Amino acid sequence: MDRGPDDFFHDDGAGPYAHCPRCGGGLEKRVVFTHDPPRLVCSSCRFVFYLDPKVAVGAICKLDGKIIMLRRAIDPAYGKWVFPGGYVDRGESLEDAARREAREEIGVEVRVTRLINVYSYTGRPVVVVVYEAEVVGGEVRGGAEALEVRSFEPGDIPWDGLAFRSTREALQEFLRAADPRGAHTVDERRD
Repeated sequence: MDRGPDDFFHDDGAGPYAHCPRCGGGLEKRVVFTHDPPRLVCSSCRFVFYLDPKVAVGAICKLDGKIIMLRRAIDPAYGKWVFPGGYVDRGESLEDAARREAREEIGVEVRVTRLINVYSYTGRPVVVVVYEAEVVGGEVRGGAEALEVRSFEPGDIPWDGLAFRSTREALQEFLRAADPRGAHTVDERRD
């Protein structure tokens, strides 16, 4: 019986992992190559289980000079503000993932206009790729992962209510590039 998205465990790639995905044998840490850190290796079939990063995308969506953001209806960061984003599906291009996330989370079709930056942090398994996007269709509305959706003037962004460090840093970079003379307030804090 499907009881909703909160009943599932959403793996960010941090583990812990105990069993081989190929044969079900036990995983143990071993040095595979002397120049690498210890890796998880199956004690039965010797499969090397690389703990690669997870890739997520975000899209800072512009409409009529405002930035569309949503308040998260899921953990982590339940109730905090973000621009549309999420994990990239295997085989999906980054740009297609950004367009899909905008459609799923705020109901709009977007044209990806430029890469803002790529964000990664020591000790964190997620790499976040953020794009600027222009709304070209659809109707702004919240999807299943949004408590609410709002459009913000650049000076009205809820800096103290943002969900993630990458959200803050991407918005800062976006606003600096959009207004190099500094007419908009940019919160320069780093988490």
